[in-house]
Amino acid sequence: IQDQNIDFAQPEDLYPKSFPHFVRGRDSAREYITSLFTSQIAIYDGAMGTMIQNYSKRNKLEEEEYRGERFKDWTCNVKGNNDMLSISQPHVISGIYKQYLEEGGSNMIGTNTFSSTTIAMGDYEMEDYAYELNYEGARLAREACDEVTAKDPTKPRFVVGAIGPTNRTGSISPSVEDPAARNVDFDELVETYFEQIVGLMDGGSDILMVETIFDTLNAKAALYAVGEYLEFSGLDVPVFVSGTLVDQSGRTLSGQTGEAFYASIRHSKPMCVGLNCALGASHMTPFVERLSKVVECFMHVYSNAGLPNAMGGYDETPVDMANHNQVFFENGWLNMVGGCCGSTPPHIKAIREMSANYKPRKLPDVGRPKMWLSGLEDLVVDDVHNHLGLPFLNIGERCNISGSLKFKKLMMKGDYGTAMDIAKKQVEDGAHVIDINVDDGMLDGLAAMQKFVKIAVTEPEVSKVPFMLDASKFDIVVAGMKWCQGKSIINSISLKVGEELFKEHATLIKKHGAAVVVMAFDEDGQAATEEEKVRICKRSYDILVNEVKFPPEDIIFDPNVLTIGTGMEEHNNYGVDFIKATKRIKEECPYVKISGGISNLSFGFRGVTKIRESIHSVFLQHAILESGMDVGIVNAKEMYHISELETEVLKASEDLVFNKSENATEVMLVLTQKEKKAIELRKKGGGAVQVKEKSWRDQSAIKRLEHSLINGISEFVDKDVEEARQSAEKPLHVIEGPLMDGMNVVGDLFGSGKMFLPQVIKSARVMKKAVAYLLPFMEEEKKQNLLAKGLDPNDFDDNDDSNFAGKVLMATVKGDVHDIGKNIVSVVLGCNNYKVYDIGVMCSCEKILEKAKEYDVDVIGLSGLITPSLDEMVVVAKEMSKAGFKQPLLIGGATTSKMHTAVKISPNFFTMEHPSIHVLDASRSVTVVSSLLRENKEDFVTDIMEEYEEMREDYYAGLEDRYFLTYEQAKQQKFKIDFDAVPPPPAPKKIGITVIDSVKIADVVPYIDWNPFFQTWELRGRYPNRGYPKIFNDESVGGEAKKLFDDAEAMMHKIIADGSMTLKGVVGLFPANRSADGEDVHVYESEEDRESGKILSTFCMLRQQAEKESEDPYFSQADFIAPAGYKDNLGMFAVSCFGCDELVKKYEAENDDYSKIMSQSLADRFVEAFAEYLHREIRTDLWGYAADENLDESDLLKIKYDGIRPAPGYPSQPDHTEKTTMWQTIKATELAGIELSESLSMMPAASVSALVFAHPESQYFAVGQIAKEQVESYAKRKTYDLEKMERWLSPILNYERD
Repeated sequence: IQDQNIDFAQPEDLYPKSFPHFVRGRDSAREYITSLFTSQIAIYDGAMGTMIQNYSKRNKLEEEEYRGERFKDWTCNVKGNNDMLSISQPHVISGIYKQYLEEGGSNMIGTNTFSSTTIAMGDYEMEDYAYELNYEGARLAREACDEVTAKDPTKPRFVVGAIGPTNRTGSISPSVEDPAARNVDFDELVETYFEQIVGLMDGGSDILMVETIFDTLNAKAALYAVGEYLEFSGLDVPVFVSGTLVDQSGRTLSGQTGEAFYASIRHSKPMCVGLNCALGASHMTPFVERLSKVVECFMHVYSNAGLPNAMGGYDETPVDMANHNQVFFENGWLNMVGGCCGSTPPHIKAIREMSANYKPRKLPDVGRPKMWLSGLEDLVVDDVHNHLGLPFLNIGERCNISGSLKFKKLMMKGDYGTAMDIAKKQVEDGAHVIDINVDDGMLDGLAAMQKFVKIAVTEPEVSKVPFMLDASKFDIVVAGMKWCQGKSIINSISLKVGEELFKEHATLIKKHGAAVVVMAFDEDGQAATEEEKVRICKRSYDILVNEVKFPPEDIIFDPNVLTIGTGMEEHNNYGVDFIKATKRIKEECPYVKISGGISNLSFGFRGVTKIRESIHSVFLQHAILESGMDVGIVNAKEMYHISELETEVLKASEDLVFNKSENATEVMLVLTQKEKKAIELRKKGGGAVQVKEKSWRDQSAIKRLEHSLINGISEFVDKDVEEARQSAEKPLHVIEGPLMDGMNVVGDLFGSGKMFLPQVIKSARVMKKAVAYLLPFMEEEKKQNLLAKGLDPNDFDDNDDSNFAGKVLMATVKGDVHDIGKNIVSVVLGCNNYKVYDIGVMCSCEKILEKAKEYDVDVIGLSGLITPSLDEMVVVAKEMSKAGFKQPLLIGGATTSKMHTAVKISPNFFTMEHPSIHVLDASRSVTVVSSLLRENKEDFVTDIMEEYEEMREDYYAGLEDRYFLTYEQAKQQKFKIDFDAVPPPPAPKKIGITVIDSVKIADVVPYIDWNPFFQTWELRGRYPNRGYPKIFNDESVGGEAKKLFDDAEAMMHKIIADGSMTLKGVVGLFPANRSADGEDVHVYESEEDRESGKILSTFCMLRQQAEKESEDPYFSQADFIAPAGYKDNLGMFAVSCFGCDELVKKYEAENDDYSKIMSQSLADRFVEAFAEYLHREIRTDLWGYAADENLDESDLLKIKYDGIRPAPGYPSQPDHTEKTTMWQTIKATELAGIELSESLSMMPAASVSALVFAHPESQYFAVGQIAKEQVESYAKRKTYDLEKMERWLSPILNYERD
């Protein structure tokens, strides 16, 4: 490295001195790129990763090639470390560079250094090679560019040093439990980026690109490092910045909008800003348009080649991608365009040819400088009007220890969670910016500021606004600033520390891109008079703007709001002095803002909010509208508009603020005493009328019932229903009136996405309880009416359902015991006035048809979870057709799909009168049923019919196009483990069967994966709040998700306490070997039986057959077990959660659907957690092959352990009949009470079973579709007739059964 070249300057006379020629070292890259970007749309390159993948398909590029000669003895696997190929396989990277330059026609190419930081290279233990990786990646690009430029000097090519985001984030906690945790800090990021930048520049880069920004805090660290490098080197290097909006929300992964992202980084003066990655061009369009309206420099886009397909590839052709980019060119939004994931040189060529017909984006006209702040959203201060209609920025004061006693107490206790609630409330009440101040002698301010900010940035309702970081010690605000991805305000600096330190502080703030509050202090003290305020502010301004080069629009002067009405004459003019000084400062210091701590003004009247806020109202009205005050630290909720003031108080306030009379203070004190007395009288209930906040409980019974229904409050149901009944003519009128009115509102809110499933089910619980209360009265009324007519009450039809919108039969099909989803759909339909006949689980076809006739239903709904249920649904459809049923058939459940319904079910039962329709989830059920029972049915069914016909055509066309290996070919290309090099794990500590009956639910709680729980309840967060616990932060569903989770925890603790649910299971660990043909696994009861060849049972396995584009093997689970001659073993277990059925019956009797579904949801979570717990026990104790394993629960859920536990009926072995072999082997029914239905659904429903493979090379895979010859072999090995085997394997057959 000592001998390496870091000077890539060219001879001055190499090329002519006029554009479009360029000579490095002679010409300015910035000037050249400006000319280029203003004369044409420049072309960037495409994806490096895609090209490396494509290369590996044609050439060998495995672990050995990644290592090369230099790293052949490296201590860990490095395949996938594309950046190291610049060292180990430089010809590959050079070749890709040249393809983009020559075939794609790129003006600029990015270096192969996306992950070349010490942080990212930690994954490969190559931290020490970061500099070299950047140098070599840039050097190879430099040489390629120079070589291609020499062929046509009129088209110079430039090297763009690519700086990726690293694999860590400064804004997001890696810990579920601790939102303040981080795995990297700002200074570490700056250090790693600085080293990368030095390597890139030494290697010959012309431009630096900070790209694929998913967390703007990381980008700010990179740009800070760029700034340091440019300052130290004295070079002028163009900087490009490229953000990544992760989905259609138009936000980065850390939650910022595109505009907020730009506002956060514009201080770095990028030459070009744009977007790349995550989305295709068509999906980027609205976000590029929005960005183009605000970006003040050049703009670029390099999108993906569409969205990834199911296999992770990209389908857009070069023509497709060029066409999708055309909208950018037509609208004049871009100066540079390229491609990201999935794009190749042909893609870039097509885009180049398309863009050549259009002019580049014109740089926007230079406008008036503006203060532009950001949190998750951007905020232009000049455009702000507060909630009172004034052009004024409200800075919330309640997260300031000096401004809120409650906040101070919380910070002293370390209760950051409740402190966040204060911050949220301020935003709700009208604060545009949150002031954060933790100054207190008894508090570690440095630690408290950092922790508060780190937590606050993870709270979307708080961090959507910018922060003002406020402290008396400069190091505290700097520490807070390093955790803010947005553009914040620093409060404050001043000349009281002397000019040199003042300039140092200002310079550091400028580097971080923050705005600053400058106090009117100097070395002699605080400015009190008008003249002193103006003098100090003007002196500060001149130093900041002329010497530090601080942007004047980012300066906020605080000329000191001082207290008036103190009784001291020298204080009386402080209000006037501030207002007059504000006007003069704004005139003498262009573009600055004026702020002040408004509460200081009325400090002498503390404790009397009405008086204080009246004084503030008068002061602000004049300071804002007459003098131009822009900003203030206020309690927005308590602010008054001047029009709200009583005449007497208004006059007194004006006299006081403007020092109009000598007795202004005395008059205000009299009013203050009067208001204090009124406050005391209101507290006691006498004198002045005490204003009581209205409660919904003060409304009429009918309104209270509607409120209870909409909000799911069951506490007062009986009382309110009885009161409503007393005032109604008939009990039925209560149902038809307030109850149905409330449920109609619930239905509308749910349908429009403003209410979520848990809320709907709570509403249904209230409805059921109300109806249950009224039923006895209604029965008695019917009886008396019949008697009055001389009729026998016993002849009355209890099943009269004429008042419902329609009747729906719901059933879980034969052999399937899962019904949570069905129960949810039933409740949702019931909430929308449909009569639902839920006939339960394991319903035979005969029962379904019989009950449908008996109840004369309008619609039939079938549900199922396991794959055999799919076949049973086909049977039901066929029988419905034979029997002449005319009702529409709805299909739903976890294993069902629109494709299966279209291909397998609807051909057997679909007409305009009775279609078969797949319903994705409960939220769609009402729309589907209502469309089938209303006038628009024909249009609705026609659309479905056409869609299903297209899907069938695509499906069968796909089968024709898909190539399958013969079964023999697949076996020849199986996955081969070298059992000599990596021998089977040691023998289990205990061979045979072990009953597990001592594990308590409390033991498995840490292993619960809560994500499926929220999916059951159809609550889904959006980026960046997908998954537990981030879902609680989601703007749309977060609040309801937290309530649901709290209810779940409460029920869970109750279940643990009362033992109403229990866990039991059985484990089997046996000697095992692969069969001679390599397709099955023989299990032996003991080592002696293995030696003698006495087989206990045989597990038959299925092998992949669908052709693969790569050279990957064709997997079967049998591949993971060693053949005869090795001592291998196989584990298996079945576990259940018992007691749920009894709880369900209890809640059904109480008309409590919410608790019923909650108990079922929890039982599923308990048994899945039990399975995770037990698998760990197997690995570390019962088998003991990983006795030293030390993984936390989150690692377990991410499957970071050795071995796998695939379940029969799932993708690795999609045959449910293998459960019978397992059940016979471990005696699951006899020893654990876990049964199998005729369709091999486990009972109880909350059950899990799995095989346990221990070899470290075993892995999950999907068998996919298989051909008939394998099915024939499989049936023969299992001794099943072919027709029966095909029925069980129906979902994965690549052919139609006879």
